[in-house]
Amino acid sequence: MEDKEQLIDQSVLAEDVAEKIKYNFFDFFLIKPLDPVKVTKEFSKPVPTGTPVEDANGIKAQDFDNVETEVKEVDSDFRRGVVLKRPMWMDLPRKEGEPPTIDIKIGDIVIFRDAAGMRFDLLKDSRLLRQFDILGKEQ
Repeated sequence: MEDKEQLIDQSVLAEDVAEKIKYNFFDFFLIKPLDPVKVTKEFSKPVPTGTPVEDANGIKAQDFDNVETEVKEVDSDFRRGVVLKRPMWMDLPRKEGEPPTIDIKIGDIVIFRDAAGMRFDLLKDSRLLRQFDILGKEQ
């Protein structure tokens, strides 16, 4: 139940912030990224089997016959964010027979690759994403 309340709060907050932003974007969504999502990943690293041994050419070599697996909690490659502005073309009237556009509204929580889009330094900690940078929308 708390997640629903937070989503509603995010939506109301996003609408309020969107009204104050005096920019309209032609092709971009303005997104406010949320805190990074932590995931658990396994990392493998080779384990040396002994001390380095010098060969006939004077090169020290070491064998790595074993692999050690380590589990770490790291930031995900993906990020969640709140939509603050939509591209202007999404609000244009549609002609009959045109395919529908994606249904992303201000306040929706979307997911995207953390490396996607451009930083938008006119609004602190925000990004500009194209439609195809957005991978999905939370329900």
